[in-house]
Amino acid sequence: MIKLNINGKEKQIDVEPDMPLLWALRDILKLTGSKYGCGKGLCGACTVHLEGQAIRSCVMPVSAVGEKKITTIEGLSEDGDHPVQIAWQELNVPQCGYCQSGQIMSASALLSQNKNPNDDDINNAMSGNICRCGTYPRIRAAIHQAAKLAREVK
Repeated sequence: MIKLNINGKEKQIDVEPDMPLLWALRDILKLTGSKYGCGKGLCGACTVHLEGQAIRSCVMPVSAVGEKKITTIEGLSEDGDHPVQIAWQELNVPQCGYCQSGQIMSASALLSQNKNPNDDDINNAMSGNICRCGTYPRIRAAIHQAAKLAREVK
């Protein structure tokens, strides 16, 4: 049995220690917001937070997580009212939507560390997230909008 702290709740799962965290989340715990993209940690569709840092869950074995806090897109906010989620909706960022949970998780990790990122900061933080639809300009605009929303709330 492996204990995981997911979205503030302790879960015990009976899986092999080398199972990728993504499969534990999706197949065992039915948290399907994180997506499978490449299986090599290159595209960002599977991004979750581990202790607040954006990680690729497709290449992270559950045994490497330990007691660290995992946050998935489902746990980012209870009501979808995280500034990044609000900005994504206001600016109609998604096209097909497949990569967007990973984009949102990477963007929210960026904003937790940098409250007012410039375009270079955003480009660097988001460079590992691929969007086949090419919504990069809307993603960048939404991150700026989310930063502004977060500053206004405080």
